[in-house]
Amino acid sequence: MTSRIIAIAVDCRDAETLSRFWCDALGYPSTRRWKDSYGLEYVESNAPGSPSLVFQPVDDPKSEKNRLHLDIAPSSGTRDEEVRRLLSLGARRLSDDPNVPWVVLADPEGNEFCVLPERGADDGTTT
Repeated sequence: MTSRIIAIAVDCRDAETLSRFWCDALGYPSTRRWKDSYGLEYVESNAPGSPSLVFQPVDDPKSEKNRLHLDIAPSSGTRDEEVRRLLSLGARRLSDDPNVPWVVLADPEGNEFCVLPERGADDGTTT
């Protein structure tokens, strides 16, 4: 028996805003909302064949570097074009080291993620 990823949960202060950023960034078309037994409203974004993104509200702000982050790559175009697009959506540039193939950005709540060049299935580049 093994497990599979069904959702990536993101703690955030503003679930609507962060969901909108990531839906625009990743092209996730659908969003649903629900409340838990404490009355907190969650926002879930889905795309066929991909894990859901679940944005769960928390009171505390992000305070340290992520221990887990997303690596994304453009489905078409260059890495730099994708970085420019993500910056226009509200991302912030954290690092652009010319010695590595990725650029480190932060989403509107400061969660780090990397943008890599488009690559083939056999490219083992990781961050």
